[in-house]
Amino acid sequence: MKKTILLPSQPHSKKYLSTLAFTLLGGVLFAQTAQITGKVVDEYKQPIANTEIIWKNQSVLTDNNGNFKIQIPANETVTISFHYDGKLEYVETFNLKDNHKRELYVLLADDSRNSIDLKTAEITFQSNKNKPFQSTTLSAAQMQAGPSLTGGVTDLLKTLPFVNSNTELSSQYMVRGGNYDENLIYVNGIEIYKPQLIRNGEQEGLGFVNPHMTQLVNFSAGGWEAKYGDKMSSVLDIYYKRPKKFEGQFEASLMGGSLTLGTGSKNEKFSAIVGARYQNRNFILNTLEGDTNFNPEYYDVQANLNYQLNEKWNINFLGTISRSKFEMVPNNRNTYFGTLTNPLLLTVYYNGKEDDRFGTETGSLSFNFKPSSKVDLGLDVFAYHSKEREYFDIQGAYLISEVDQDGNSMQSYDVGAQIDHARNNFDALVAGIQHKGKYKINSNNDLEWGLKYQQEDIRDLLNEWQVIDSLGYSVNNPSLGDGMQLNYYVNARNNVKSNRISGYAQYSSKVMWNDAKVMFNVGVRSSYWDFNEETTFSPRGQVAIKPDWEKDMLFRFAAGVYYQPPFYREMRRLDGTINQNIISQQSIHFILGHDYEFQWMNRPFKLTTEAYYKILNDLNPYFVDNVRIRYQADNNSKGYAYGVDMRLFGQFVPGIDSWFSASYARAYQNIDNRGDISLPTDPRFKVSAFFQDYMDFLPSFKVNVNLIYASGLPNGSPQYTDPYSYTSYLQDYKRVDIGFVKEFVNQKELKPSAGSLFSKFKEVSVGLDVFNIFDIRNEISNTWITDVNTSNVYAVPNRLTGRFFNAKINFKF
Repeated sequence: MKKTILLPSQPHSKKYLSTLAFTLLGGVLFAQTAQITGKVVDEYKQPIANTEIIWKNQSVLTDNNGNFKIQIPANETVTISFHYDGKLEYVETFNLKDNHKRELYVLLADDSRNSIDLKTAEITFQSNKNKPFQSTTLSAAQMQAGPSLTGGVTDLLKTLPFVNSNTELSSQYMVRGGNYDENLIYVNGIEIYKPQLIRNGEQEGLGFVNPHMTQLVNFSAGGWEAKYGDKMSSVLDIYYKRPKKFEGQFEASLMGGSLTLGTGSKNEKFSAIVGARYQNRNFILNTLEGDTNFNPEYYDVQANLNYQLNEKWNINFLGTISRSKFEMVPNNRNTYFGTLTNPLLLTVYYNGKEDDRFGTETGSLSFNFKPSSKVDLGLDVFAYHSKEREYFDIQGAYLISEVDQDGNSMQSYDVGAQIDHARNNFDALVAGIQHKGKYKINSNNDLEWGLKYQQEDIRDLLNEWQVIDSLGYSVNNPSLGDGMQLNYYVNARNNVKSNRISGYAQYSSKVMWNDAKVMFNVGVRSSYWDFNEETTFSPRGQVAIKPDWEKDMLFRFAAGVYYQPPFYREMRRLDGTINQNIISQQSIHFILGHDYEFQWMNRPFKLTTEAYYKILNDLNPYFVDNVRIRYQADNNSKGYAYGVDMRLFGQFVPGIDSWFSASYARAYQNIDNRGDISLPTDPRFKVSAFFQDYMDFLPSFKVNVNLIYASGLPNGSPQYTDPYSYTSYLQDYKRVDIGFVKEFVNQKELKPSAGSLFSKFKEVSVGLDVFNIFDIRNEISNTWITDVNTSNVYAVPNRLTGRFFNAKINFKF
């Protein structure tokens, strides 16, 4: 394997030579050439766009994915240098034969780094210091490429094989049979929480992560290291940018817009990036079934500030403010359901309104002290505050009827009415302090540790009820007896204040085993919660082996115990009371993985395969209410999950990354030893793709496609009912979103001329996103209806958005 050498950066100048036309023509006709292709990345293995490549008085820039392709003279010595502001220059010399092709993978390191320790031979594979051992990495360019309704990274995550979601309106997701509450999210090492009262994607709006501020994203679907916290399904680990000079991006569309500004001082001690986003999804919500007036508004402001005091001390601040307003006035709804032999129609006329407010603030101040090249110490002070309000009074009069083949109403089955009422207020404050440390024993061995304390103060005022004047939307709650009763009624005033302490220690090493490279990580995590005085211990380990074979393969294995200490919603029973004896859910992971990197059509590809098995203990059974989880809070279930995930990643189109994914998985639970039934988030089968393309004759015109086909999730069961009585599934989820982009300015073949209108811009483009191009009405949940004549219970589907066109414009400067 060719060794990559990083050389000190030196100033350089561009030289432009002119020649006579016939000399140039002769050179084209008779010169012998060789080809060099490759990719330029940073120390986080993220592509570096616009890297300047210079050879023999010629120069080109890498594309947005860090890729390049150049022609050099054959049979002569040619020196090629790679330059990017703030990075060490990389230089390499070639002497290639005619028509010979060489592939080059270049890593540019920061020029402010300490000198490399050459005393110990370093094993270089898996060298990304911020990359979790068992993870998938996504770049900022990929996050911004495809069409998105939630304005964040999760639209891209949903194209990965192990991630499931049956709604395009939410930034929440399910991983390998887990639910929405089982996923960890970190930004700059600080854990991020999400609102608790949101019950459907219509209310949710923007996801937390701002893709225009993001440097890189690591995602782990299981078997992660001890340094990551206590959840059962996944870790999303995000790092925001630290700009070295002024930069900005402005984007506007029919759904809103965003503005991101970044800067850095000349001495590179200070950097700042601030992003503001606004979104109103009224247009897309109007494609839902029924006649409803929506007024959904969402906005947030985020800032990431960094200051390098000196060589040893660094200070970082991350702050966010998010506000969401959701107003809905339903008028009427017509929903066709049933079977081909017995088609039915639900007609509902509404009166009333829903008015919700969600506000969150997050802040963290981080101090990093590096006394030597071997020791790295950090201290974080953080706080999260969420204030949520869900108010609605909606009356609905409904009619169930048979319909003919043309959809015309015939025989009426049932007539009734219901009133839904809620005055729910939620206020949560989470604050704490954490310490993280790392000791680099030598080039191949690291020791890491951490300790965290946090306090939670949660206040919940819950007042919610539903009344039905005949057998209607739901089967009456049998616990309330006979007669005219509320279908359900929850009234609670809860104030929970508690303290949590957690810590971890882990050891990582890279060794040689004969001719194979081996990397392993072992660690343990422990936590204590004073609410139930529970202490957990979580041993975890991962190993990767890279044989010295002609074919580039990597074998991985991970195992560990993962607890999920209850947060507030997992403690609250369906009647609103708190279970004082609630304990942590447990998931034991076993993951076997294989990575195969190869060349196809002279382009790089990677095939990743993972098989997993999870043992689930002390589960807390739950109902899925659209995107909100309602727990029974009993820990009276156990279960298991297994599956196989595959992802083919590479340049199906030269210079552009795409991937295709496929998975098969099952997830079961056993409540009170009554036998196995599917979890409400049982994933089954899924295929998906993220594909980018451009036209050879018009490279400035690009196309991005997100495609998902997933088996329908279990349709769940109405609250207060027996899950074993409902075993059917929703329809399969099928969706294709396409984005078209036309570039007018970029830093490659479309550089603006000096003094022109766009001379100050790095990129100018317009785009058109076509969401749900085939206008498939997917199902998110069911409304439960009982036929008064036969007492049959029908599941009336609640369907999602239809086809929608969104125009947008983008400026980068």
